[in-house]
Amino acid sequence: MKQKVVDIVGPGAQLIRDESEERFDVLPLLVATDGAISAFGHDRRRLRPNIVISGVQGLAERAWPGYVLRIERVLIGVRDLRGRCVMTTFDPDSLKQDRDVLREIVQKFDGRLAVNSYVIRGGEIRVGDPVELLDEHKAELWGAQVLTGP
Repeated sequence: MKQKVVDIVGPGAQLIRDESEERFDVLPLLVATDGAISAFGHDRRRLRPNIVISGVQGLAERAWPGYVLRIERVLIGVRDLRGRCVMTTFDPDSLKQDRDVLREIVQKFDGRLAVNSYVIRGGEIRVGDPVELLDEHKAELWGAQVLTGP
């Protein structure tokens, strides 16, 4: 049986629009790869990625901070690896908590999985679009301003 939000948090719960920058965890975009999700070994929804890139071997995304992803004309800067939190411990369907998931992330991935990213040049992307990883010099040729560090 599905529960309503009001049943979980109590009366007076309501959905509101929040346009402040504080509404995001760390950065407004989280990118994961199929290789890292496979290494993770759990439902990818526990990671809550905005974009999943396929065809990536193993944990290759761990070397991406400082690079730029080009998806058609869209440019996405890769800032750093995402430190994971307690939200990964909740099953996305049942909301049952399994604290071992986060312990495993700490043990296997030093507590960090997927990459914090930011939009350099926005636009529309579609499932199946090719993705290119650009180094800083090549990204600058595309007009990207590369931001590195935390």
